[in-house]
Amino acid sequence: MKRAAVVLVSGGLDSATTLAIARAQGFACHGLTFDYGQRHVVELRAAQAVCRSLHIAPPRVLKLDLRAIGGSALTADIAVPKDRHAREGHDVPVTYVPARNTVFLACALGYAEVLGAADIFLGVNAVDYSGYPDCRPGFVAAFEALANLATRAGVEGSHLRVHAPLMHLSKGQIIRQGVALGVDYSLTHSCYDPVGELACGHCDSCRIRAAGFAEAGVPDPTRYAKA
Repeated sequence: MKRAAVVLVSGGLDSATTLAIARAQGFACHGLTFDYGQRHVVELRAAQAVCRSLHIAPPRVLKLDLRAIGGSALTADIAVPKDRHAREGHDVPVTYVPARNTVFLACALGYAEVLGAADIFLGVNAVDYSGYPDCRPGFVAAFEALANLATRAGVEGSHLRVHAPLMHLSKGQIIRQGVALGVDYSLTHSCYDPVGELACGHCDSCRIRAAGFAEAGVPDPTRYAKA
């Protein structure tokens, strides 16, 4: 039997690639996605489409109300920055959602325990990213340590692992790997401030994504709103 793994699937480019990697490594993938009050809720449909295209069961959707605490341009009435220069001042931008990856991984950890899975995959990246503190190697290592301390599975001898296979790859490298694994990037959605289902083309995520396709030498299938 294949080993079960929980894969965080947002509908974006990175999570789609991570899902394809986990599948290629022989895991039985159980997708998990979140309706957390984000303004780019179109990504939920993208997550469904990505799983379907990779012949994986639809992801389980957990509803969380992170809008109730706000604090981010993705979960509150705060403008999404547009046309920023890369990592201006190395600041943490207002699109950072407080503790989001910690919350998501905690839910994935609970789901993994229920499934009897010892592996969790997420698509964080510390090379081409927006500067979020919960996308760094130290965070992933710290959460894995917590997982093995805070769960029945951990104390009973199962070693729980948190995989971040994209951590040290550029966006272009991620895209080339995904193409090789059959990812259809036209189904993915990365924009923080979409116009309907069209990408704005100006937020940090859109700009990093577009630069990645250019670096990879792969045509960008993203549908952009007119300027």
